[in-house]
Amino acid sequence: MRIAIASGKGGTGKTIVSTNLAVAAARRGFRVTYLDCDVEEPNGQLFLKAQITSSRATGRLHPNVDASKCTHCGLCGEICQFSAIVCIGDKVLVYPELCHACGGCALVCRSGAITEVLQETGKVEMGMAGPLRFVQGTLRIGEAMSTPLIREVKRELGNEDLAILDCPPGASCPVTESVRGADLVLLVTEPTPFGLNDLKLTVEMLEVLQLPMAVVINRVGIGDRKTNEYCLAKGIPLWTMIPDHRGIAESYSRGELAYEAVPEFRIAIDDLLNRLLQTGQAKPLVEFGEARQ
Repeated sequence: MRIAIASGKGGTGKTIVSTNLAVAAARRGFRVTYLDCDVEEPNGQLFLKAQITSSRATGRLHPNVDASKCTHCGLCGEICQFSAIVCIGDKVLVYPELCHACGGCALVCRSGAITEVLQETGKVEMGMAGPLRFVQGTLRIGEAMSTPLIREVKRELGNEDLAILDCPPGASCPVTESVRGADLVLLVTEPTPFGLNDLKLTVEMLEVLQLPMAVVINRVGIGDRKTNEYCLAKGIPLWTMIPDHRGIAESYSRGELAYEAVPEFRIAIDDLLNRLLQTGQAKPLVEFGEARQ
């Protein structure tokens, strides 16, 4: 099972749900991989405290122009849909930060003046947090596009029983790339007007992608029931409601797992995991309560 955990806005509790859910599943004997796809600001490591064992640099290709071979035909600029390469008079200007690495400019260059060079955009780190496999991507400061790095993070998916993908906030391209191929998307929201508005945007995106979804409402008690009513009207399963508990906020501020510190939160996460197991096909390697070998 590949479970993407997303939210229409930041700060709803997406990471606290994904990290604690991954730990809860690993403790039940599942082979679990946690992937932090929020590559612009990965913070799952703050709670899981994984031991990083390996890393690799990632990058994407962008055009490099040999002025001595260029005939200034302008075909490269015409094919580029992102204005990453522009032919002006006898000069060709390249803007690597706009390039989507499609390779079209090199294909249409009849004189062979354009070659593609690799530009480093970030890194992917792998490690272990106890029995839990950990993967995160970190985007290079100043890099404009995060989707290529998110694809590299997802390349680390293997034969685990359960993969938890901690997605970026919002409903833009990075989120679309993160949820692509997921068996289920869990939307973490809060019962406020802002939370409901951004939840609706994310639901619209998932409807276009035709991905199954369920909702987790965090900080129940601070707002109203309009989010509940929206889910009921749309027929979206409302799986878990997490109370607005001071202990959860305190454990979060200390970088600790609320699953270990707050019984009410543990109950909510265990209930969420049970629903996932009933929906999917994952089976534990050992019986509940047994230690993994």
